[in-house]
Amino acid sequence: MRNYYNRFDSPARRLLECAVELPPTNAEAKKFTEAFSDFSLDRGRIMFTIENMDGENVGGVNLNSIDERNGTFSIGIQIDRDHRGKGYGTRAIRILLKYAFFERRLNKFNDYVLEGNEPSAAMMRKLGCVQEGVRRQVIYTDGKYQDLILFGLTKDEFMDKEGLA
Repeated sequence: MRNYYNRFDSPARRLLECAVELPPTNAEAKKFTEAFSDFSLDRGRIMFTIENMDGENVGGVNLNSIDERNGTFSIGIQIDRDHRGKGYGTRAIRILLKYAFFERRLNKFNDYVLEGNEPSAAMMRKLGCVQEGVRRQVIYTDGKYQDLILFGLTKDEFMDKEGLA
């Protein structure tokens, strides 16, 4: 149960969920797995497992906050502690962006990074995302108010970056 294992990674979970989480239980992990085993859009997100070339689970990625009318979406990602810094996240998001832009016909990727999460901010920039703004002191975690750094990427920008235009 990868979700259970990853919940022990408190620093990473704080950056992902913008909160300090209590230690997980087996019951919580089971409930999470049951809740998200249905891949229907009724749940507001489509979740995928990330595997390396050896078939080993290295993380998870999801398409969420999908607004079909306006063509916008976000992506959530978590790479397991033992596999970070190896490019799995960037490659997985690039694949999911292609899916969102070319199969789902969405137009704009919107996301945010908690201030201080430099690896995620660097990944956004590497993917071609533009920093669109800062929501100042909107998250209270780790004993202080922190900013959210807003990033965005349009389909046209992605096509230019990937040489698909």
